[in-house]
Amino acid sequence: MGNTYLAIDIGASSGRHILGSVEDGKLVLREIHRFANGMEKKDGSLCWDYGHLYAEILEGIRKSRAAAPVSLGIDTWGVDYVLLDQENRPVNPTYGYRDHRTAGMDQNVYKIIPQEDLYARTGILKASYNTIYQLMADRINAPERLKGAKDLLMVPDYLNYLLTGVRANEYTEATTSQLMDPVTKNWDYELIRMLKFPEHIFGKIVMPGTGIGALTDQVLCETGNSEASSETAAASDRMHVIAVGSHDTASAVAAIPADDSEDYLYISSGTWSLMGVVREAPDCSQDAEAGNFTNEGGCSGKFCFHKNIMGLWMIQSLRHEYQDEYSFAQLCDLAEAAHDFPSRVDVNDDRFLAPDSMREALEDFCRETGQPVPETPGEYAAVIYQSLAACYAETAEEIEKLTGKQYQSIMIVGGGSNASYLNQLTAAASGKTVYAGIGEATSIGNIITQMISSGELRDYREAKQLIGKSFPMKRYDP
Repeated sequence: MGNTYLAIDIGASSGRHILGSVEDGKLVLREIHRFANGMEKKDGSLCWDYGHLYAEILEGIRKSRAAAPVSLGIDTWGVDYVLLDQENRPVNPTYGYRDHRTAGMDQNVYKIIPQEDLYARTGILKASYNTIYQLMADRINAPERLKGAKDLLMVPDYLNYLLTGVRANEYTEATTSQLMDPVTKNWDYELIRMLKFPEHIFGKIVMPGTGIGALTDQVLCETGNSEASSETAAASDRMHVIAVGSHDTASAVAAIPADDSEDYLYISSGTWSLMGVVREAPDCSQDAEAGNFTNEGGCSGKFCFHKNIMGLWMIQSLRHEYQDEYSFAQLCDLAEAAHDFPSRVDVNDDRFLAPDSMREALEDFCRETGQPVPETPGEYAAVIYQSLAACYAETAEEIEKLTGKQYQSIMIVGGGSNASYLNQLTAAASGKTVYAGIGEATSIGNIITQMISSGELRDYREAKQLIGKSFPMKRYDP
C-alpha cells in the first residue's frame, strides 16, 4: 500500500472529501465527508460563505486524520475570486458568479479591447460572469474594493492560503479569468494595464503539482492535533497542500485513461457537458470563437479545447417536474421504449437554461419548429437524450474541422457517464466508439496530481495507466 492522499472537491452546490491510495496495484477511493454549498443573498447580492467552506474543509481534514494522508489538494469551479486587503482579510462582499453586478460590463471591456481581439489574445470564450467582467464591475461600481486590495486569489487559491498562509495562483484556475496569456502561461499584464486593473494584485502563477506549503499550526490545532506547534510538528511531518488542477474541469480531464497523444474526444458529463480535445497549443482563431470553443488550462500544461453543452440538466429538471417519481435509469428505459418519437431540439437554446417548466420549454420548441409535441415521460426523455446525442455528434464534426483530424473514439467521464442509453445513442449518432465510466473523475484527477508531486507516480502517462487498471470503462460501439 502506498501513501494516502486527500482530494477536496467543491462544486457550486456541494463538496466532498475523498481519500485515495494504491492497494494491490489499483487506486482505491473512500469518501469521508460531504457537505452542502451554495451562494447566499446578502444585501441584495449573491455571495459565497467562505467561513462555511473553511469550516467544512477543516471538518473533513479532521475526519481524515486516522488515514494520515501525506497531502491534500483542492479543486473548485472557475472564475470567482477573493480580494485580500492590507491585513490579508477578504474584501467583502465575496461575490459569486451568478450575481447580477456583471450586467453590461462586457460592453465596458469592449470599449477598451474588441471582443474578437480579446479572444485572440486569451483564447477564453466570453461568459458574462468571467473574472474579467467581475473586475470591471469592481472598477466601475465599487472602486474602493480594488483600491484597498493587496492580492487577488481565485477560490481554490484562497482556500489553500487559509490552510497554509501561502499565496499563489494555480494555472488551470487562473485561465478561467480571461486575463492570462496562453502562450506564456502567465498573467497578461499588458491587458491588465489596458483595463486599468491594479497590476500588483495578480501574483505568482504555479503549475499543477507544485507544493504550496504545510498546514499551519492553527489548522493543525483546529483539526484535532492539540500538540501541534512549530517545535513539535516539523513542516516535513505535516500534511502538505498541493496545487492540483484546481479548476475541476482540468482535474476531470486529467483522469481520462488515454494518453494525450492518442486521438480521442472527451466529454466531461454532468449537469453540463464539456466536449473537446486535449491540445498542445491553444486555438484562438475566429473560427474557434464562432464555434463557441474555449481554451482552458490542463493539468499537464496543455489545453482543454472544448465547448460547453447543456448536458444532463435537462433530464434532471424533467425528473424534478415528475416529483422524482422516476429514477434516472427508469427515464432511460422509458426513453428507449419511445425511441421512435421523432422530435429533436437545440439543447443549447437559451430557453432550456432555467425554465419554469422543462416540459413546457420542450413543447414550445417542438410547436415552433413544426414537430410532434411530446406528451409522456418517455417521449420527453427521448427528445432530450436523442437531442443531446445529436449535439455531441455535431460538435465532434466541428472539432474535426477545426483540428483537421479524425477521431475514432469518445471518452466520457463524470457523473453522467453512467447514462448507458445516452452513451449508446452518442455512439450511434457520431459513428464513433464510446468509452464511458469514471464517475469520480474530478477527485481522481486531483489525487493523481498529488501522487505525481510526491514521486509515487512518474507522470500523467503512468497515472492514466493506473486509472485504466483501477476503473474499467464500458465500451459502446456505433
